[in-house]
Amino acid sequence: MRPRRNILIWAGFTVALIALLSYIPFFALFPITRDVPWVNFLLFLASGGMLWLGLTRAFREPGLYRGKISGSIVSVLSLLLFGLFCYGIFYVAKKIPPANLALQAGQRAPDFTLSDAAGKQVALADLLKTHRAVLLIFYRGYW
Repeated sequence: MRPRRNILIWAGFTVALIALLSYIPFFALFPITRDVPWVNFLLFLASGGMLWLGLTRAFREPGLYRGKISGSIVSVLSLLLFGLFCYGIFYVAKKIPPANLALQAGQRAPDFTLSDAAGKQVALADLLKTHRAVLLIFYRGYW
């Protein structure tokens, strides 16, 4: 008799991918799941449980279920995905400067030099010598 596919292993890996890839486009939109990504942690926990059951089945009953090698590889990949997620959430996200350090309306901007639309270098200090004030507009995103 040919061994059956071990669906739990592949389902666990799929849930781990969903846990990793769903945070930014979906769960980061809501404050209850953005501050502490508990839903993503539950998804990773469910993924780990499925992978554990699938690997246990593959190693206890190798004649009945496949997946000893592929299940081990996929489990290590899922563990790496979890580590990458934790690294991003607990380390990289904490490196973002807090909003209270940003310039507020009416505050003096630090001196800088940028290119204008014609490619000419323009310094903030030079503009303030000839003008009473300078209006800075910041666009969010990429052009």
